[in-house]
Amino acid sequence: MEEKKFDLNSIIGFALIFGIMVWIMFQNQPSEKELADKKAKQEQIDKEAKNQEVATKETAVVTITDSTVADAAQLAKLKGSLGNFAYSATLPSAKNDFTTIENDLLSLKIANKGGYIVDATVKNYEQFEKGSGSLVKIIKDNNASLNLKLQTQDNRSLDTKNLFFEPTLTKEGANQVLTMRLKSSASAFLEYRYVLKPNEYMLDFSVRTQGMNSVLNTSKPIDLEWNLKTYRNEKSVTYENRYAEIVFEYEDGKDDYTGQSGLSEENPSDVTYIAFKQHFFTSILLTDTPFASAKLTSENLVKDEEIDTVFTKNFKAVLPLAFKGGEVNYNMNWYYGPSDYRILNNYKRNLDEIIPLGWGIFGWINRYVFIPTYDFLSSFIGSFGIVIIVFTILVRLVMSPVTYKSYLSQAKMKVLRPEIAELGEKFKNDPMKKQQETMKLYNKAGVNPMAGCLPALMQIPVFYALFQFFPSAIDLRQKSFLWANDLSSFDAVINLPFYIPFYGNHVSLFPILASIAIFFYMKMTTGDQQMSAPQQEGMPDMGKIMKVMIYISPLMMLFFFNNYASGLSLYYFISNTITIGIMLVIKNYIVDEKKIHAQIQENKAKPKAEGKFQKKMREMMEQAEAQKAQQKGKK
Repeated sequence: MEEKKFDLNSIIGFALIFGIMVWIMFQNQPSEKELADKKAKQEQIDKEAKNQEVATKETAVVTITDSTVADAAQLAKLKGSLGNFAYSATLPSAKNDFTTIENDLLSLKIANKGGYIVDATVKNYEQFEKGSGSLVKIIKDNNASLNLKLQTQDNRSLDTKNLFFEPTLTKEGANQVLTMRLKSSASAFLEYRYVLKPNEYMLDFSVRTQGMNSVLNTSKPIDLEWNLKTYRNEKSVTYENRYAEIVFEYEDGKDDYTGQSGLSEENPSDVTYIAFKQHFFTSILLTDTPFASAKLTSENLVKDEEIDTVFTKNFKAVLPLAFKGGEVNYNMNWYYGPSDYRILNNYKRNLDEIIPLGWGIFGWINRYVFIPTYDFLSSFIGSFGIVIIVFTILVRLVMSPVTYKSYLSQAKMKVLRPEIAELGEKFKNDPMKKQQETMKLYNKAGVNPMAGCLPALMQIPVFYALFQFFPSAIDLRQKSFLWANDLSSFDAVINLPFYIPFYGNHVSLFPILASIAIFFYMKMTTGDQQMSAPQQEGMPDMGKIMKVMIYISPLMMLFFFNNYASGLSLYYFISNTITIGIMLVIKNYIVDEKKIHAQIQENKAKPKAEGKFQKKMREMMEQAEAQKAQQKGKK
């Protein structure tokens, strides 16, 4: 009986425990809100997992597209914006990679995007100063671009600078050949072809199309746009900017240039080359097939020389590439290198005109006299400063006969000065008569009043040619002499803490020496020239003007040459110093004023035929006197 009671109690106990557990579970059951939140949370987790899976699949598709053009969906999407050129955007080359070609002189980096040169480094030349460690770069940091404006059959306007080209680098002998193709299909493309030869600054460059007549609108030419924002490479931004300009050849050998200041534009036709010239370096585009027209624009970027010190000019050229038979095919050349007369002249393509040696007789003197002489001297003289000094001595020795004749004429006029003064006093109320009598005196004495002017005029071509020669001589670049560390730039001996307009923020010594030399030279010569001709009625007093010029000319040189090449100032200093020495020798040891006076008196005693100049002057004065008398008679 007790055993049964135990079993019953056990059953009742288990039942109570089970009931309590059920009640606890029921009490802990989540509410409907909690169930909804939990469900939403799970759905979010599932959604994120699904998105991640989709993203992974899309990434896989892109990765596949980078290595094949088989993805039709991707191709269709790109066609919406690029048309037929979507094909090129799906190639493995459709990324911002570069290909470098280089030789011992030049290094060029060509980008897949745009297919043009994005870095042009000229080896063996340093930027700013010798020892700077930075090589000259004509192109860097997107300061240049080459673009073709493509018009397609489906009325799209595309810029090649925004499209991706496929590069292929090969070799033809020692030449490096880089082809950049912008493809519309496997067999249709626009191609840039670069060929760089050993030890050359000039490279072959061609633009051609193949199978593009069904893609491009061939009814009008493609516009080629070439832009270059020129980096400063020299110590003086002022001096460098003065020689930065666009030079071009057109109409079968003519050459011209754009303005150097402000904004200027030229529109030549039949253009065969265009040079974006800096001071000592230049970029040139040449073509075998002349461009029918060109729009050339030059903008000066140096508005304030204290602030604008990075860029000098902004050059732009727009050139039409004509279709022939539905295709474009132009064989051209690029030149990236120094503005060196010898190098450019050796190409025999009229590129020497890029160097500003002067026009007419000035250029002739530089090309056939000064450059060969300078090259000869520099071939065996190591110091370029000594070369300039020896060169200057030779020039002054060659010109010494002219200096002698000039001084001899001044000496003769000086001997006649007392008699001319007497005539002036005698006929002070009759200027015309004074002139007539003065000319008679010249004729009797055998003196030509123009003899002193002609030798001076003969020196002008030499003076101007040298003024053009020295700034163009790249040999002087970064060559030192005495205190000047760069004969192609200014020779600062004092740096100023402020900026003086038209002068700069430094003091150059060679211009000071040149100014002192020209002051004493003019002081010696001006006094004897003041009486070289009778004073003309109604004309300014040349004697007073020359006295003022004695002081103004050296001051102008001091300001003007402070930022110029120290080699040029060195030349003028040595030249004027030598001229002063030659004149002192002529005055003290060669020309004897007593002998000149005796010769003049002897000439006056002899009958002398009237010269053409004297006769012409006499006739002119007689006509003027007759007209004057006639006018008085009418009154």
